Amino acid sequence: MRFASTVASLVVPALISTFAPLANSNGAETHPFSIADMLAMQRIGEPTLSPDGKWLAFSLRTTDVDANRGRFDLWVVSSDGATLRRLTTHDAADTAPQFSKDGKSLFFLSTRSGSQQLWRIALDGGEPRQVTDLPIDVNAYRPFGDDRRFALALDVWVDAKTLADSVAKDEAQAKSKVSARVYDELLFRHWDTWEDGKRSHVFVWADGGGEPVDLMKGIDADAPTHPFGGSEQIAVHPDGSTVVFVCKHVGREAAWSTDLDLWSAPADGSAAPKCLTEANQAVDDAPNFSADGKWLAYLAMSRPGYEADRQRVLVRNWQTGETREVAPNWDRSPSELAWSVDAKTLFATADDVGNHSLFSLDVASGAVKELVERGTSGSPVPAANGVYFLHDTLKSPVEIRWLAQGAKESQAITKINAERVASARMGDFEQFSFAGWNGETVYGFLVKPIDFDPAKKYPVAFLIHGGPQGSFGDHFHYRWNPQFYAGAGYAAVMVDFHGSTGYGQAFTDSIRGDWGGKPYEDLMKGLDAALAKYPFLDQDRCAALGASYGGYMINWIAGHTERFKALVSHSGNLDERLAYYDTEELWFPEWEHHGTPWENPESYTKHNPIDFVQNWKTPTLVTHGQLDFRVVYTQGISTFTALQRRGIPSKLVVFPDENHWILKPQNSKYWHETVIAWLDRWCK
Repeated sequence: MRFASTVASLVVPALISTFAPLANSNGAETHPFSIADMLAMQRIGEPTLSPDGKWLAFSLRTTDVDANRGRFDLWVVSSDGATLRRLTTHDAADTAPQFSKDGKSLFFLSTRSGSQQLWRIALDGGEPRQVTDLPIDVNAYRPFGDDRRFALALDVWVDAKTLADSVAKDEAQAKSKVSARVYDELLFRHWDTWEDGKRSHVFVWADGGGEPVDLMKGIDADAPTHPFGGSEQIAVHPDGSTVVFVCKHVGREAAWSTDLDLWSAPADGSAAPKCLTEANQAVDDAPNFSADGKWLAYLAMSRPGYEADRQRVLVRNWQTGETREVAPNWDRSPSELAWSVDAKTLFATADDVGNHSLFSLDVASGAVKELVERGTSGSPVPAANGVYFLHDTLKSPVEIRWLAQGAKESQAITKINAERVASARMGDFEQFSFAGWNGETVYGFLVKPIDFDPAKKYPVAFLIHGGPQGSFGDHFHYRWNPQFYAGAGYAAVMVDFHGSTGYGQAFTDSIRGDWGGKPYEDLMKGLDAALAKYPFLDQDRCAALGASYGGYMINWIAGHTERFKALVSHSGNLDERLAYYDTEELWFPEWEHHGTPWENPESYTKHNPIDFVQNWKTPTLVTHGQLDFRVVYTQGISTFTALQRRGIPSKLVVFPDENHWILKPQNSKYWHETVIAWLDRWCK
């Protein structure tokens, strides 16, 4: 069965026509926030500061809905925000800017030659020059700082002696008429890609030189790690002598081990790399040298097999190897680090009570100071007397901001999306709290519908985050944006149930082995608390939506309550037992369910949605990506089959070209329009 073609074309005009045009503070006409507005927002990323501190360079994604892709260009802005200039205009993707030693040009990655290579462009404009011309794509890079040498991440065959040998092996396989994929160990596929036998290796290449030097020659492992590792997993010592990289070298245990390690290798390849963190069998990640080269900072977990353990901040004396934890009593889990210019402070960002906040850590004393609390902060770029960072909120997409040393408030450096934000009416939001499981305080957010009238009753979109170790907080999301529902006339409610991040590690850990227990109780109590606190919420017109773990929870909710008029389950497990055998990263279910299904079957059946299908009654929309190897799309098909066989109103939407996330602009547009049409059918 397939959907009628009129769904995507009719739902938005019908929705927008229910709202009267209004004007913003400048007198310009505005409209309700919609998926079109979300896709129109330009996305700033990868900020970097020039050596003299006068310029910031960044990549900017513009979504081309008609072409069904995002295009990336490079921009520069003066450090005071007074001058903003686009640097590249090519139709190809230009990303990963890094300043040259003298600050007069930028290195960057581009696909303009037909493959992704390293390029260089002068800051004052002109045509860029191709720096690398390798037969293999450059996936990531780190400059050495001398404008000549670069650490490159390239996918190669481990047994190939040269890059040309790797290419020849690729070509030979492409010519083969045998299409069989053959494996003798896990992982055989990951995220959305079947493993092809090649590995990501770190090379060093000199401009004008010959063959790049493989620092990992013969090592059957990836660095940076696949599928999401990039340049943040490579660090070059300031003196250019050594490269440190993150590698997962665990052999056949790759599917159930989280043991990432830091490795170091001489930059000239004169000696084999050595593991710096072998004693720790858990995650070691994000290496970062201080400017003076005396210290290496990195993030590390302590519990093997647990991907949501607290990330500790460690510093290693580069001369002696002595390593210690900075701020061992800080009960937050930072996701990134950056050294201050004087190497006395580390800037970090971490989830914190519904926000992703910016912190400073005094390296000597371990003192932690919260610099920016509200909203979502990321990518700190230290300067001589302060720090630049990216920042967004539930009502505004990412812009670059500046926080001067000692200042209480930050200042906007860019306002790239200001006009787009001003033209779209969004809902105001606030955080609330309530007594959840065991009487413990749990937090949530409410986003009011646009054109809010306290005298009216509004339907509720109850959004449930994935993870489960995640957070639905003060953040402008590009897949699950509450403003989309506010713009459609719904009040959006989100609850950070037990298991969420940003509330202390014990709170995060508490979900283990209790997926349908504490979180479900928190969600129901949280919705009750919101209904009691906000009388404009209509308890008779509530819909629940979730993805990944949130999709699992939707399937669990279907068997345990009839309070919702409609449900939306995206990429959610129906059967935890079978899901173990279908997924790729086995460490996740093995940690969450205290072992394998044959070692601890009770944990896999304790809170299993499939065992409560007989209770299902609520109309449900099921969506899934066919390239989802994390939660395999057959789980979505099984959910839809159960709904149909029970005679429950239901729809299935499968995207053959999407993974765990729906990313392509046209698919994203269709998904949002289909979801809101489903909610409107049952809640309006």
